[in-house]
Amino acid sequence: MALSMPNLKSILIDIGPRLLLGGVFLIGAVDGFAFIFTGAHFIHPPTSVEGLAFEAALKEAVFFWPLMKSIELLGALLLLTNRAPALGLALLAPIMAVIILFHAVLNPGGLPIVVILIVTGSLIFWAQRTRYAALFEAGMPAAKTPAIPATT
Repeated sequence: MALSMPNLKSILIDIGPRLLLGGVFLIGAVDGFAFIFTGAHFIHPPTSVEGLAFEAALKEAVFFWPLMKSIELLGALLLLTNRAPALGLALLAPIMAVIILFHAVLNPGGLPIVVILIVTGSLIFWAQRTRYAALFEAGMPAAKTPAIPATT
């Protein structure tokens, strides 16, 4: 069975990037929870001294690391299950911004993951653009139900 253009487009712009980004964040969340519960990482790529100091500061703010990993897990599951991919990307976008800046400023060795985050995030945003459209409209949204008159 040959792939038609709409199916190929769907795979390249929606399904593939959604699964890749969801997988990256699922692995990161599982590794983060492994650190919380065991004190050891399963995956720890080479990181600069400044990057390790930044990561240690995030972990020392006791509440922040579990909160961030919980949001990563929720966002990853929303992307992987295709239940609410626009919400999943919206949850992951601030974390992605920090990761991108982290690698651009503190750990340039991680720039390949930055490319993956930017490309997959942009493709998912494009595929879900109709769901974000209301965020970019000016003014108040129109009421979808008629106003109920006040009773006297």
